[in-house]
Amino acid sequence: MPDSPHGEHGRPPTGAERFARFRTSPFLPATVLLLLIAAAAGLFAGSYTYAMANPTPHRIPTAVIGPYGDPAARRFVEGMERALDTSLELREYGDRTDAVRAVDEQEVFAVFEAPVGRAITLDVSSASGASVAQVLGEAALKVGTATGTPVVVHDLKPLQKGDPRGLAIFYISLAAVIIGFVGAIQLSVHARALNPVERIGFTAAYAVLGGFVIAAVVDWLLGALDLPFVESWAILSLTMFASGMVFTMFNTLVGRWAMLPTWGLMVLLGNPSSGGAVSWPLLPSPLGLVGRWLPPGASVNAQHTAVYFRGHQHAFPFLVLAGWAVVSCAVFLIWRHRHPGGRPSGPAHAA
Repeated sequence: MPDSPHGEHGRPPTGAERFARFRTSPFLPATVLLLLIAAAAGLFAGSYTYAMANPTPHRIPTAVIGPYGDPAARRFVEGMERALDTSLELREYGDRTDAVRAVDEQEVFAVFEAPVGRAITLDVSSASGASVAQVLGEAALKVGTATGTPVVVHDLKPLQKGDPRGLAIFYISLAAVIIGFVGAIQLSVHARALNPVERIGFTAAYAVLGGFVIAAVVDWLLGALDLPFVESWAILSLTMFASGMVFTMFNTLVGRWAMLPTWGLMVLLGNPSSGGAVSWPLLPSPLGLVGRWLPPGASVNAQHTAVYFRGHQHAFPFLVLAGWAVVSCAVFLIWRHRHPGGRPSGPAHAA
């Protein structure tokens, strides 16, 4: 049998050879991205649907004033627990002043008062959580009718006029989170030669400027929220900086795939569990616990208190944001030799 006219070049490549070529071609990362993007789409839809599509209360801390052991009051409380399919965590307070202070400190979501012989009063707090207030108010009126108990529902802390659904804080925090890490991605692409301290400095700079613009647009331009401007600006800037440095940290640790853990942490897990769109008592229990420790949840928490509970700010959300920022900066600086950017810092050699 005559030899092939082209020798080895005429032989069909083996499967191993085809795979070796595929591994070194641009088609491998493109195929991996194809599969990852499809999976991310499903995870994105699933995480938000799981958290927000059917919010169900689990435990709602409620302040109680007066003798709620009265038979009518007990019937009402039991009816509420059946209607909500949950237990009200009743906390007794000596008077209304103490109960309202507990609402301001965000220790309780409503105030229940059952004076003997008079209508039961339920003071909800839309500012504490619009979804929780709606669920409580609707259930209270239905249970009152069903048990023959007169019920009066008040909104102790209504939302601002420009934010009737209580979602504006979630949106501005979401903007700060996403633009925070998108800005870091753009620095890694278009300002690759920045050295570590320069990269941290520019991340802080766009965070400060971006936080100012978000606050200015929402408050001054749109009038959607009456912000305590300096405090809100600081929260948004810290959120953007922490988010940007989280991407930079992952870019140091896993290189070009840094978008995957950043997106998973900030968007797939952090935003649905932040309590911004659905209040924490209505979230699935694991999300309600985890959300407070992630940058999106900390940002929503701090901003929410700044806007609606001025004078009652807590240190915890600031510590969470600062903690993520410090840890991310530390990881980046310690392993800076692994980061794909930067430039030689010594003098150039003569040609």
